[in-house]
Amino acid sequence: MADKSIPAPPRAPVCTCLRVRKAARRVTQIYDRHLEPTGLTITQYGLLSHLRSLDGVSIGALAERLVMDPTTLTRTLGPLVRRGLATLEADVRDRRARRLGLTPEGRAAVEAARPAWAEAQRQIEAALGPDDTAALNATLDRVLDRLAE
Repeated sequence: MADKSIPAPPRAPVCTCLRVRKAARRVTQIYDRHLEPTGLTITQYGLLSHLRSLDGVSIGALAERLVMDPTTLTRTLGPLVRRGLATLEADVRDRRARRLGLTPEGRAAVEAARPAWAEAQRQIEAALGPDDTAALNATLDRVLDRLAE
């Protein structure tokens, strides 16, 4: 009589990319939940926050800083420009280049969303603990440096 038991599936190889993406999605969900009442996603909040300190930055420079494709960045900025929170204008020295700016409404949106962002930060730290949060951030900083192209 044949053994009708089902064999265990072969063990899948460890995939770092999958783990990092799953963790990023989980973290993004937490931030987005907290930011939802402000009308911003964590991606939009992050872009506006960068524009607050990098007013007049080019799309290419901001994309590089955020480790994003310039085309994806431009698409992500579209709704913020349409809502009047950010500006995308031709560079006065090089009409082919585009410069990004933060409008007064964008500055106000970032400030209004900051408490929600801080609450998301606190939730992450409460879940991981302060030591693991610090270790995770330090590890991610090293990973970004080591994997830079």
